[in-house]
Amino acid sequence: MPSLISRLHQLNDWVALAAGFVLLASVLSTLFDIVARQFQMSLGGTDELSGYAMAIATSWGMAYTLTNKAHVRIDVIRAQTSDRIRPLFDCLSITALAGTALFIAVKAWPVLEKSIRNNSTANTTLETPLWIPQSLWIIGWAWFAFTAVVLTASAFWSLMKRDLDAFDASVGMGESE
Repeated sequence: MPSLISRLHQLNDWVALAAGFVLLASVLSTLFDIVARQFQMSLGGTDELSGYAMAIATSWGMAYTLTNKAHVRIDVIRAQTSDRIRPLFDCLSITALAGTALFIAVKAWPVLEKSIRNNSTANTTLETPLWIPQSLWIIGWAWFAFTAVVLTASAFWSLMKRDLDAFDASVGMGESE
C-alpha cells in the first residue's frame, strides 16, 4: 500500500503541474486580450475560458491538495483528544471527504450526459460545446474521488495493521501536530 500511495502522490504532482499550466495559459490569454483591446482587437471569450480553466484546475487540484495533506481541517476537538482517539477523527474526516467526492462525481455525470444528448453549447459568443469543459471538470472530480478512496482504504488498512506511522503518512496531520 505505501508504494501505491507514493505513486498516487507522484501522479498528483504532475496533475498539479498541468493544472498550473492551464491557469497560466488562462492568465496569459486574458493579459493578451487586455493589451489587444488597446488596439481595437480582442480574442473574445477570455472570461468564459478562464472560468472553465478555474473549474477544471480546481477539480484536478483537489487530489493534489489531498495527497499533500493541505485540505483545511477544523480540529478543535481532535487536538484535545488522546493519540489513540485522533486516528478515529482522521478516519471520519477522510471517509466523509471520500464520500463527498464520490457523491459529486456521480451526481455530475447526468449533467454531462444531458449536455451530450442535447448538444448543449454555452450561451456565449464562443458557443462552446459544454461537454468539453464539463468532461474535464468531471474527470477531475472522479480523480479526486479515486484518490480519496485509495487514501481511505490505506488509512483503514494501516489501522488494522496497527501501523500508525503509515496511517499518519497517508491521512494523518503529520509534522504539523
